[in-house]
Amino acid sequence: MTMLTMISIDDVRAAARRIDGVAHRTPVVTSAALDGRAGRSLFLKCENFQRVGAFKFRGAYNALSRLSEEERTRGVVAFSSGNHAQGVALAAKLLGIRATIVMPEYASQIKLEATRGHGAEVVTYQQGASREAIAEEIKRERGGTIVPPFDHPDVIAGQGTAALELFEEIPDLDVLVTPVAGGGLISGCAIVAKSLRPDMKVIGAEPEAGDDWSRSRRAHRPVTIPEPDTIAEGLRTTSPGEITWPIADKLVDEFVTVSDDEIRDAMRLLFGRVKIVVEPAGAVPVAAALAGKAGAPGARVGIIISGGNVDAETFGRLISR
Repeated sequence: MTMLTMISIDDVRAAARRIDGVAHRTPVVTSAALDGRAGRSLFLKCENFQRVGAFKFRGAYNALSRLSEEERTRGVVAFSSGNHAQGVALAAKLLGIRATIVMPEYASQIKLEATRGHGAEVVTYQQGASREAIAEEIKRERGGTIVPPFDHPDVIAGQGTAALELFEEIPDLDVLVTPVAGGGLISGCAIVAKSLRPDMKVIGAEPEAGDDWSRSRRAHRPVTIPEPDTIAEGLRTTSPGEITWPIADKLVDEFVTVSDDEIRDAMRLLFGRVKIVVEPAGAVPVAAALAGKAGAPGARVGIIISGGNVDAETFGRLISR
C-alpha cells in the first residue's frame, strides 16, 4: 500500500473535526486590484490569521491530538525553521505535552521568541548541521515522539483542512496554488482538490533558489539541492519528503518558481492594496499568480497564503523599494 492510498480526504475530514473549535477558520479575501494585476480572480485563504500566524498549527494539533496517553507523557520533539515550531509548541501547551524544538540560529527572532513563549524548550543549531540528527539525539537522551514538519500522515491530513475550508466557501475554483517546501501543505491540499474536483489544476510555487520540487519533477525522482539562499525562509528545504513526494508527484500538475524580487513585489502589493502582512514564503503563490504562472487568464484561482510571521524591521526592509 502506498502512502497516497493511506491518506484520503476522509482523513482530512477527520482532522477537520479534531481541530474544530481549536484552530481558526481563516477568512478568504479578494481584491479587485490584485485581480487586475494578475488577470485572474484570486481567492486568498489567509492562514496568516491562523493561530501562531501560519497553517502549521493545523497539522501540528492534529498529529499531537492523536498521541496515546503514554506518548503524551514522554513528550514530543520537533524540528523547524519557525512556523511548525510554533505550531507544535502551542499544540503541546494546549494538550499538556512537554515539547522540545530544534531550530536554526538564523530563524527569525519573532519565531524563536514565540516558540519559547508557548512554553517549548528551543535547541538551536548552526547552518549546515543536520536538524534531524539533533532531534534523534534528543529523543535518545530524553525520550519523546518526533513530530516532523511535513513527512507525517497526520500532519499532511491536518494541513489539507485549509483547502477543505476554502472549497467549502468557494467551490467553483479552476486552480489551487500553494507554496511548497517539504510538501505537507500541497500534499494535503492536493488530496482534497483532486477528490472534490478531479479536473482542478494544482500548482506548487517555490523560490527560484529553492527549486528542488521543480528539479525533482523534471528528473522524475526526488532531487536534493544545497540549502537555498532566498528571502523565503520557510521554503529553504533541500528536497521533497519521502512521504510527500509520491503524493505530490501524482496529484500536483505543475511546479513553478518565482524570484526574490517577485516575492517582494507580492508582499508589497498585499500590504498596500489588500492591507495584510504576509511573510515571504506566504507571498510566493501570490507572486506566481502575478507572474502569470497560476492557470489560464481569467481563471478562478484559490491561493493558500501560508503565514504572516515576519518582524516589523524585516518586513519594512523587504518591501522598501
